Amino acid sequence: MGVVLPLDEPRPERSSGIEKLSGLVAANMQRVNALILSRVGSDVEMIPEVANHLISSGGKRIRPMLTLAGGMLSDYEGDGDVKLAAAVEFMHTATLLHDDVVDESDMRRGKNAARLVWGNAASVLVGDFLLGQAFKMMVEVGSLESLDILATAAAVIAEGEVLQLSTAKNTATSEDDYLAVVRAKTAELFAAACEVGPAMAGRPKAERAACRSYGMNLGIAFQLIDDALDYGGSEAKLGKKVGDDFREGKITLPIVLAFRRGDDEERAFWTRALVEGGAVDGDLERALQILTHHEALRDTLLRARHYGSMARDALGLFPPSPIKAALLETVDFVVERAH
Repeated sequence: MGVVLPLDEPRPERSSGIEKLSGLVAANMQRVNALILSRVGSDVEMIPEVANHLISSGGKRIRPMLTLAGGMLSDYEGDGDVKLAAAVEFMHTATLLHDDVVDESDMRRGKNAARLVWGNAASVLVGDFLLGQAFKMMVEVGSLESLDILATAAAVIAEGEVLQLSTAKNTATSEDDYLAVVRAKTAELFAAACEVGPAMAGRPKAERAACRSYGMNLGIAFQLIDDALDYGGSEAKLGKKVGDDFREGKITLPIVLAFRRGDDEERAFWTRALVEGGAVDGDLERALQILTHHEALRDTLLRARHYGSMARDALGLFPPSPIKAALLETVDFVVERAH
């Protein structure tokens, strides 16, 4: 079941998606994609099978595009950005493989999750292989600052995964607790992807911080939109079944808001359906009714737009340019996926 998630203000007509960003980084993205395909090779036959199952299944590859864009915004000259963009995509793919095992997810990007095809152990180990390949490419680039940024991101993402375990099926989770998970688990890689370009280019700390802020706020907005779309989106947009978060008992921001605003009967519903795993037919529809009644989806979208605005503001430090315009348009793409 899905519903449209409108906000009150009319949205201006824009060019669709992230075509502007894609076009500007297209040449280097071809090199990134070729590098990705070459680095998943292994004499162990199962490794490229599992890796390519996810890598070849689509996805807009927004994180490596942001890595390339950060380099362009900073006038970086060299080819280190291509290797770091591939490394960022490998880090992202590894986290998806690991996430699906932890969350016991059945679908990823519209296909059976790798864990269903090859098992949990293979998914985890291939994810580890991709992380190893990512770090090899970071070392090859020879930028200690970039290595530090991405190595720190890897540690923070792992912390976020563990932190999420404490919020799983925990209706006492506060908005601050949840946003701490989002910052670590999702937004940190966006932030690191955007920061490595100016780091390699030797740009001032203020510019590095601005790019990092852009990525962090964009990543938070991205996740909050995903949270809302799980209850009011389409499977084509999500790459998974609508309502998967609900069926998996995930406490996301819409649930946090609705639980706080609800009455005893509604809180008992969330506890039964999410915490005790007692969801039955019709519960997703009931969940959507409660979320709509308490404007939890609407407020999740408003928060996403707030973080999107902060991402736009972060780029104010940079003069007008085609790549800056494309990055601003990318914010619109991320936030307006719910429309």
